Amino acid sequence: MNYRREIVKTIRSRPTSDGDGVKISRVTGFDNPHFSPFLMLDELKTDNRSDYIGGFPPHPHRGIETLTYMLKGHFQHKDHMGNVGELRSGGAQWMASGKGVIHSEMPIMEDGDLHGFQIWINQPAANKVKPAQYRDFQSETITEYTSNDTGLVRVLAGDVFIDEHVVSGPLRDTGVPLSVTDWQSQPNQSLNMATRAALNVIVYVYKGQVNVADQSLDQGQLAVLSQGDCVQFTAQATSGVLVLQGEPIDEPVVHYGPFVMNSTQEIEQAISDYNSGEFETY
Repeated sequence: MNYRREIVKTIRSRPTSDGDGVKISRVTGFDNPHFSPFLMLDELKTDNRSDYIGGFPPHPHRGIETLTYMLKGHFQHKDHMGNVGELRSGGAQWMASGKGVIHSEMPIMEDGDLHGFQIWINQPAANKVKPAQYRDFQSETITEYTSNDTGLVRVLAGDVFIDEHVVSGPLRDTGVPLSVTDWQSQPNQSLNMATRAALNVIVYVYKGQVNVADQSLDQGQLAVLSQGDCVQFTAQATSGVLVLQGEPIDEPVVHYGPFVMNSTQEIEQAISDYNSGEFETY
């Protein structure tokens, strides 16, 4: 018997800013075990250059992975390890900060629409002391699945199970098993996904309106789903939905700015290491 996942909690994204005044909408789940391994989801969406032109100048991270996905826009990544990458429309980039990274994400575009997302993913304690890693994925490398009944499914990371098809994304080396999927649909199209019962599933609607197991979810809302082995979506309008599945990390989470560790002492050490220039030696 299949146990269908249902909405158990909805959270509306809230406006804030980050970097050099970049306007974003944010949902956080640092203290919510049903989010794990995900920690935060930021949506960047504007047609006003003043909302994004300052970008994200050099700043540190320790203890997290970030997955950035751009629907529209053009940013450049640089880090202290010498990596330089371009994040173009339809593409993504992944960074595992491990024991420390200093990076920047600055707009190359001077005008036009910006629409993208950054997802923070927790790292198990054993990975928080490993060297940082970076990879980017241009649009043509993102795996796509289409059908008249389903619409367009883009899989950025991991494996998803759609109508008895296994669809695998290009990002495979995350710290825990997870998947990140973008579903773009027209009214009355549906998506049926089988899910591993052990994984947490959260859903964010960035456009339109969808039903999740017959419960409505609107643009700007994130839903935490119940446990189960399948999830069913139906689009009520032209819609865009991010579906995040991940294996929870059963470890303490202590968060301070760009650092996510397992104890206050580790946070204090991260601050000390950054201030003393240790990050630049890794």
